[in-house]
Amino acid sequence: MSIASPTARRLPAPRLVSLAIASALAAAVLPAAAAPSADLYAEAGMAPDGAADATRLDGIEVTGERVDKPASPKYTEALIDTPQTITVVNKATMDQQGLLSLRDVLTTLPGITFGAGEGGGGYGDSINLRGFSANTDITVDGVRDSAQYSRTDNFNLEALELVNGANSVYSGAGSVGGNINLVSKAASLEEFSMLTVGAGTDGYGRITADSSQVIGEQTALRLNAMVHQNDVPGRDFEKFERWGFAPSLGLALDSDTRFTLSAYIQRDDNVPQYGVPYFPAYGGLLPGADVEGYYGYHNLDRQEIENDTITGVFEHDFNQNVSLRSLLRYQRVEQTTVVDAVQGTWCLDSGINPATGAACAAPGTYQPSGPRGLQRDTENGMATSQTDLTARFGTGGIEHAMVVGMQFTRETFDLDTGSLLRNLDGTLVPLPVMDLSDPDSLWTGPVNYTLTGRSEGELSNSAVYVFDTLKFSEQWMLNLGARYERNEGSNGSWTVVAAPALGQPAIPGIGTITGKGPTFTNDENLFSYRAGVVFKPAENGSVYLSYANSKTPSKTSVNGSCTALTCNVEPESAVNIELGTKWDLVDQRLALTAAVFRNDRENYKVADFDPVSGVAIEQTLDGEARVDGISVGVAGNLTDAWSIFANATFLDSEILQSVSDHCLANPGAPGCTNTPANPDPEAGRRIVNTPEKSANLWTTYAFAPQWTVGYGITYQGSFDGGRVANVPDVKGFTTHRAMVAWKINEQLALQLNANNLFDKQYFTRVRNNGWATPGEARSLVLSATYQF
Repeated sequence: MSIASPTARRLPAPRLVSLAIASALAAAVLPAAAAPSADLYAEAGMAPDGAADATRLDGIEVTGERVDKPASPKYTEALIDTPQTITVVNKATMDQQGLLSLRDVLTTLPGITFGAGEGGGGYGDSINLRGFSANTDITVDGVRDSAQYSRTDNFNLEALELVNGANSVYSGAGSVGGNINLVSKAASLEEFSMLTVGAGTDGYGRITADSSQVIGEQTALRLNAMVHQNDVPGRDFEKFERWGFAPSLGLALDSDTRFTLSAYIQRDDNVPQYGVPYFPAYGGLLPGADVEGYYGYHNLDRQEIENDTITGVFEHDFNQNVSLRSLLRYQRVEQTTVVDAVQGTWCLDSGINPATGAACAAPGTYQPSGPRGLQRDTENGMATSQTDLTARFGTGGIEHAMVVGMQFTRETFDLDTGSLLRNLDGTLVPLPVMDLSDPDSLWTGPVNYTLTGRSEGELSNSAVYVFDTLKFSEQWMLNLGARYERNEGSNGSWTVVAAPALGQPAIPGIGTITGKGPTFTNDENLFSYRAGVVFKPAENGSVYLSYANSKTPSKTSVNGSCTALTCNVEPESAVNIELGTKWDLVDQRLALTAAVFRNDRENYKVADFDPVSGVAIEQTLDGEARVDGISVGVAGNLTDAWSIFANATFLDSEILQSVSDHCLANPGAPGCTNTPANPDPEAGRRIVNTPEKSANLWTTYAFAPQWTVGYGITYQGSFDGGRVANVPDVKGFTTHRAMVAWKINEQLALQLNANNLFDKQYFTRVRNNGWATPGEARSLVLSATYQF
């Protein structure tokens, strides 16, 4: 794999697009899901009946062309009869609110927070779902998308499905808190063409095109394309540039035997968001720090992503009750990042180091340290096959809807780590001091790439599963599922000659690979299950009780690593129990949902020690954490002109045990960090990055035949940021957004969106060693859609 140079290429297309937009039309597209312009999309199979069609709660589309169940064939029943909390956000909903990236969409769903987006797999999406990491629980069309990168654009998405609770039975190893499934657009026998062009504040420029054409009687070609650029609102240097192309060809789509071949190509060239100094004990942003300032080196930092995916789906209907679906996919994701962690020694104007509380010698300064000029080149490869046979039949008066399937996946991961801030001989360059209030982010020193590490990983997963919904009567159903899988993974690294400490003489061969270290392997047989009872007191409502588990092996993802201490540890386990109800009211125009649940991480890895030497010899499954929660929601039409989409979640999280049983019974023993006075320092604390309260509201009102307005509020409560006890929580925040849409004629519609309407200063992706990412400042985007 080639090493990208510090002077990275720039994509010219978005810049040309921006000029064309500025000179032609100050408008950007959001397919207006509001009622006045929704008819532009009816022929495209999109929300055909106004704003309400863009609102779904727990997978229930409340009006218009109803979506009965998620895209995955593993779900057999309508979502109102599925005993699980599943929230579906369709493309119209995303466009109505101006949501583009995966992070944008998930921000509007309560119970989700974001990490700093780094780790063994590199910089990218880092998601915390109802108290537990979901980094390895992202799927595309039901197939795991395990690479850690930033999913920046929804131009080829039909919907996002958020599944809550232990979910290994559906999506495989892991899935403690839930699963996020992205549903791709595909060819269909509907003809339409839509062009979107736009511009906004902060250098926003965007063009998207979505065209579906029928070729002959049963063949269709769908083409999706996108070019985009924008600066990050409220930041000095961060920006996003990307383009994408996604064709889909469908053959014999109106026959019993069908085949669809789709491709997805996207290229990103971004300046990544790493953030600013953040200490809750000082109210968040450090006194004197610049919330817009860049504390890395903007002329070096970059994030380049190449995503190439090809998918084939074969379907055959044997008859009206038996069908077969087989998916085959190959994916390659390459990412190059150069980042500067916002860590080091801070000295406030008062002469105090905020990390220690001690006096410091250079008030108003920041001495960088840690990963600076860190380059990571990653490559993820994946080949997967998934086949499902669905059958509906009866036995002894019981109706069955059964799915039997199998899945085979092979993944590879390669990582080169390097350092740019080196002299020609490979020695480290001293880092200059920055001004705390006015950081100079222009690097003028030497830049010489030096390899510092190389590693690789492999993962194979083979699974068989069966799901069955047993219908005993019009009132009672039993939903069962089981999955058995073989998960085999390995990882290893090479030995690289390291640089000497600053001021020490150079070592010959710095950056040279001298040999390969040991390869660690983890092989597990996993069994997951789910059971749910559904009672229907009326045709338009259900009450359910479900129980499910998840299994998480030490090698749960190809870009994760296990060590001599962890590879032989048994899989972690978690269970989810949920009691809920779903109702469709007002002639199925309004959906109400509510659920109480418990996510119990029954055992997770904690360090165990040799009682004689006090040396860590392995890890053991003695940790336990739990989240009890309540979720409620409403979506649909309150009147013909007024729609609403609202969700709220309450999470009561707690760490039950964070040390090994040995240390708990012998506090202060050799190797144990606990004490007799405090035998379990973490027990009783909330789980980090888990807000107790969060809620979202989006509502639209059509006040005239051609005009619709929308308003939204997102609230996230405070949460434990992961520092030592007695440190203040990370602050909560409330943001507002607004929209106005105007249908000019049957072909053209305009829409204006305002994000963070009142320019609220807030922070996300809080890192426990002193930095966080500022939320985006107020921005405006004017959008236009033309159908032809």
